[in-house]
Amino acid sequence: MKAQKFFIYSALAGIGLGFVQKSEVPLKDAFKKDFYVGAALSYRVTSGRDAKTTALVKQQFNTISPENLLKWEAVHPQPDQYNFKPADDYVAFGQANKMFTIGHTLMWHQQTPKWVFEDGAGKPASRELLLKRLEEHINTVVGRYKGKIAGWDVVNEAIDDQQGDLRKTKWLEILGEDFAAKAFEYAHKADPKAELYYNDYSLYRPEKRAGVIKLVKSLQAKGIKVTAIGMQGHYGLTKPTIDQVEASIVAFSKLGVHVNFTELDIDVLPNPSRRQGADIAETFGADPKYNVYTTGLPDSVQQKLTKRYADLFALFHKHRDVIDRITLWGVTDADSWLNDWPIRGRTSYPLLFDRNFQPKPAVQAVLQAAK
Repeated sequence: MKAQKFFIYSALAGIGLGFVQKSEVPLKDAFKKDFYVGAALSYRVTSGRDAKTTALVKQQFNTISPENLLKWEAVHPQPDQYNFKPADDYVAFGQANKMFTIGHTLMWHQQTPKWVFEDGAGKPASRELLLKRLEEHINTVVGRYKGKIAGWDVVNEAIDDQQGDLRKTKWLEILGEDFAAKAFEYAHKADPKAELYYNDYSLYRPEKRAGVIKLVKSLQAKGIKVTAIGMQGHYGLTKPTIDQVEASIVAFSKLGVHVNFTELDIDVLPNPSRRQGADIAETFGADPKYNVYTTGLPDSVQQKLTKRYADLFALFHKHRDVIDRITLWGVTDADSWLNDWPIRGRTSYPLLFDRNFQPKPAVQAVLQAAK
């Protein structure tokens, strides 16, 4: 890319998009020869009820993921009931804006209704019944968006946090160790051209990395293609280290798969847990000492956030031969899930754009990494 100055805070003149101060080069254009850059969207955006966020998404990103609306409880809440309107709007938004559209997620132990794992009497479903439900769900959902959704997070967070073993879930308990293989088989059958991913958090940890490698190798041994491993990227200002993240990129690429960073954000707030990850079941009560920047982010912390994003995107750019996509989990700080996890009601600052839809200094640092 030719050397050029990036004027991050140049205001747009006139009306219409005047609330968005845009960078000289949008993120999607700065990295267009390297990988997609995108964001996870809420239904408020894809339904057309948030014009400011929508404008920012169109301006900066070329791939989108759905936060919740394609999770099982949202799209298939009852055995004979599908709720496709939000998902239809999301996919239509992606198509209208020529974006690489992601489906998230087909198999997860969270946000899956209880009825999925029970028979008509409320007792545990048999393997046969659960497989039938899984195949019907995947065939219906993936089939509906065949040729429109380009890639699917088929299996989400199936590896245990601590030891790297298969997580103890209803999927494992009822189906056995081939639960992931079945999900990938059904997804490939429903849309043979779609990219299929395994997605998880804390994959910089050696134990968890080893568990994912074992899982993917077991799928490959069955002739099942995994297009990429999604590293969620819910990181802090200092942990994990860049070397730890890079070690997993290299290790996964040796499997012959690509790598996506699927849920990137940087938590600048004190963490009440000693664990680093994204286990949504782990929550805490309100405590002011974990909500310390209620009136704004101090410049010293803003500088740390800027350097953190710069270092990460420099790493992504270095490995652009195996990285296909970087997706931020949210668009602006205002809509980040970290405002409510692991403690509800916090004022969090984890993304590249602030609550006024303005690029942070981190955006300029990220753009420099593209050069």
